[in-house]
Amino acid sequence: MARIKLIATVFFALFSLSAQGQTIEEARTLYIDKKYEEAKPMFEKFVKSNPNNANYNFWYGVSALNTNEAQKAIRPLELANKRRVPDAALYLGKAYLYSYQFDEAIKTLEDYIKTQERRKKNTTEPKALLEQAKINSRMIKGVEQVTVIDSIVVGKEDFLNAYKLSVESGSLIQANTDSIELPSIIYQTERGNKRYIAKAKTDAFYQLYTQAKIGNEWGELNAISDLNKDSVSVGYPFMLSDGMTFYYASNNHENLGGYDILVTRYNTSNDSFLMSDNVGMPFNSIHNDYMYVVDEFNNLGWFASDRFQKEGDVCIYIFIPNAAKRTYDFETVPYEELKKLASLEDIKLTWKDQKEVEDGLKRLEFARSYQPTQKSDADFMFIINDKSIYKSLKDFQSSEAREAFMKFQVMEKDFNAQQNKLNTLRKEYATKKSPNLKPAILDLEKRIEQMRTEIKIQEKLVRSLELK
Repeated sequence: MARIKLIATVFFALFSLSAQGQTIEEARTLYIDKKYEEAKPMFEKFVKSNPNNANYNFWYGVSALNTNEAQKAIRPLELANKRRVPDAALYLGKAYLYSYQFDEAIKTLEDYIKTQERRKKNTTEPKALLEQAKINSRMIKGVEQVTVIDSIVVGKEDFLNAYKLSVESGSLIQANTDSIELPSIIYQTERGNKRYIAKAKTDAFYQLYTQAKIGNEWGELNAISDLNKDSVSVGYPFMLSDGMTFYYASNNHENLGGYDILVTRYNTSNDSFLMSDNVGMPFNSIHNDYMYVVDEFNNLGWFASDRFQKEGDVCIYIFIPNAAKRTYDFETVPYEELKKLASLEDIKLTWKDQKEVEDGLKRLEFARSYQPTQKSDADFMFIINDKSIYKSLKDFQSSEAREAFMKFQVMEKDFNAQQNKLNTLRKEYATKKSPNLKPAILDLEKRIEQMRTEIKIQEKLVRSLELK
């Protein structure tokens, strides 16, 4: 009887090994074909049944890393690296990097590069990863304190539908242009007379252009040469209502990773853009981050990121824009908490002011439900003299006066936006007593007074041009 049981046990073990071998071969085929989503659960099963097998751990770790589960990849890759599986250190360094463990990533990649150089192997990829790790290590020391009130996962092909801008903030358009099948991302100003266009040139390589409306037709595309670079794709444009603060995304090698969101200023005096700045964490990450938009009138912001997402999906984060940038104290905030704040692993960690969150969610609900009506030309009242009040641009007899009035409208809108910012700053200063806000308040007060004077001058200019 005992012999029969022994034979049965041996037969079952051999059968299991045979079945396991077939499955491993299937998993390896999927792995080689880079079908990591399918291969990962198969390798995970074998790691559980044989936790000390270095190859199983390596294949599972790489599959997890390539399906945006870097944290799960660390432990198996650490084991594979200890057992000296070829290139395990490279993938482990990458897993550390994607998990915001930047110091560990730097050390692991530096050691790997030294080993590869001794073996006279190519070190282009690990050196690029090392540079990204160093950039991220610097950036995490200045994570912005921003309240992210909501996030939704959508398909990349129609992600702009998640952006609910007010009429006053302009519009976002995704459209095919010319004969290129890749869609262009277009931001059109509220007045509908200017566009900022990210146009695909070849193979998803985008460049930025402007386009002005002349009469009822759009003029020629003009390249934004200050921002377009030969080896860098730039796109996802958005201009604030001030007509000067411009956001876009770039995949420059100096980024945190993939596409990063950048901000620049338009210099009206010489029709140029200033040097761009990286908006930093949590908006940017080692993944692709783009399409940063701020609706100043609803006091809401949006940006897109493929962090934590499977292929084909993107997460849209909705946040409350800061009137003045504030950052977390790197020296006092526990690093584990800072990692979560920087990566937006849990947006509720950003909810420091519950009332602010509740108010923001109400505005978001309104923005999502609001259906704008078609604007008419007769949407203002402007006193020319005691006998004439204009209600439409068609009322102007002088083309010069009409252009001056349109500029007056922009100046008024910008003034109101800055006044709202000032009110927000004053309220925040009164409740939190933050001394860091005082210089910003004083500077904004001076700017608003200057704008008030400029608006009065422009108003008089409109009347004089129309009446001369």
